Amino acid sequence: MSALMQLADKIMAMREAALARGEEPVPDVLQGVTKDRIAEVLRALDLETADQVDAVFALLDDERRSWFTTLPDDVTFSAGATVAHVGCHVGILQRGKSKLDREGRDYWIKPLRQIGAIEPIFLDSKRKRFVPGHPKAKSGNSAYRLDPGFVEILRSSESDWRTKLDAWSAEDAKRARLRFQAEQAEATRAATDTAHVDLIRACCEVYAPRFLPGFEVLYVDDADGDRVSEPERERLYGSGIEITLDDAMPDVLLWNRQTDALWVIEAVTSDGEVDHHKVDQVRAFAMRNGKSTVGFTTAYPTWKVAAQRQGRHKNVAPGTYIWIREDAAKHYLAESFEI
Repeated sequence: MSALMQLADKIMAMREAALARGEEPVPDVLQGVTKDRIAEVLRALDLETADQVDAVFALLDDERRSWFTTLPDDVTFSAGATVAHVGCHVGILQRGKSKLDREGRDYWIKPLRQIGAIEPIFLDSKRKRFVPGHPKAKSGNSAYRLDPGFVEILRSSESDWRTKLDAWSAEDAKRARLRFQAEQAEATRAATDTAHVDLIRACCEVYAPRFLPGFEVLYVDDADGDRVSEPERERLYGSGIEITLDDAMPDVLLWNRQTDALWVIEAVTSDGEVDHHKVDQVRAFAMRNGKSTVGFTTAYPTWKVAAQRQGRHKNVAPGTYIWIREDAAKHYLAESFEI
């Protein structure tokens, strides 16, 4: 059972236990804020949706300990929660249904992040505290919290919140707030191990030019911000590719303009090889977009990492390639035969 399924089961059990005690799984008011107030404020920003209201309400939850189990018991959910945490809080704890789709963050996290109401943070496991930004792509330690100024608006009196919202959402204030968040995130990135990002960069700058002539990079997943940037969106459109929220995107997606073939690279520092499941997913994606073929490479930074991963998992799919950055002059084709 995956960690996400285990989390979902745990949250459902938490909800059922509360109901069995005759209690509501989530109170009507958190930090002095109701969902009606959140809806009013988001409506004034032209951002009101049910998912966004409930996501903000989840991030106000200071009565429940953090779902990061490595943090001390006095750290609350509101201090920082992953997309999966928020999705389970909303879908299971609040609504008694299934968790919200993780990729739905484009609809219930991204719009609020773009105005600075939600800020990205990262759990520094060694120091057991949150730091600004998302320095590692696809990390389970990437989280979100509400901007303190936005919380202050939500908690303000009926007569004051609109005035405070006007000041908070003014363009100058918004730019200053987003600039500050970006500066803090960059400082975190500079101070954090970026092995995964460096490996992705090497795949684009070293591996692809040497072993994949004719292929151009369409998409790189090296951050936890916008799922697809505007320049990438334009390149994808120009190549005839449409990405949906159900598509599991690789670390690097390349396209050959002459052959109309795709190539996928997964950069592995901790997990994420091109396994059978990834091959099936991407082949279905390529077929849906009318592409002729698709190739695959799993990249490792060192032989040591490759040996550790494959010695334990042996999950690289047959018919795909392996590239070792420290031994960059060659790559290896994984083949199999029936016994």
